[in-house]
Amino acid sequence: MNELSLPARAYLLACDTRRDRLPDRERVALLVRAAALTDLVLRGLVEDADGRPVVRGAGGTGHLVLDDLLAELAADPHRKWRAWVRRGARGTLQSLEAQLDAAGVLTLRTSRVLGLFPRRRPVVRDTATAAALHDEVGAALRSGSPVPPEVAALTSLAAAVELGTVLPRGERRRHRERLARLDAQAGAAVPALRKVIRELHAARTARIAAASGGGG
Repeated sequence: MNELSLPARAYLLACDTRRDRLPDRERVALLVRAAALTDLVLRGLVEDADGRPVVRGAGGTGHLVLDDLLAELAADPHRKWRAWVRRGARGTLQSLEAQLDAAGVLTLRTSRVLGLFPRRRPVVRDTATAAALHDEVGAALRSGSPVPPEVAALTSLAAAVELGTVLPRGERRRHRERLARLDAQAGAAVPALRKVIRELHAARTARIAAASGGGG
């Protein structure tokens, strides 16, 4: 598990291994993107400068998703964290899936909704790893003891994305104070992800309200 990058662990955490699916591809894409940013922070390659991620370290990580993002950040140092969480999230998700598929971590299968629209379905080969990630996040949330920075970050990201299959709402509410302490270890990408998720929720709610009003 330790050789997996933080975005890979976040992706496996989000997978519904019983149904071989992702619960919400748009949210998982944002989760993966924020996890990649956070991973670079934890490696000391990126830091916050006036609300923007700035590349400070030299060299690569050996993880293609992370190195691609590192190159993007170096080429455009003026965007804020929230913009980077949104920017290229879908492409980062697809790239990560392809790499996990090539590495044998999962198998990507394509099914069709109503026989027409293609949908990617991840079949995780080692479900024990995904289960262990859930246990790790749960333990970090319920424990008052210090945890490694990458575990704190994964737990904070899992809470910020607000997916019930990843971390139920009741758990997030019960351990709000603990999450605040873990957030402090995770870096600026976590609050940026939380803002983007709230914006996504507001936009979806507005679309539903508009559709309901239009049908009345």
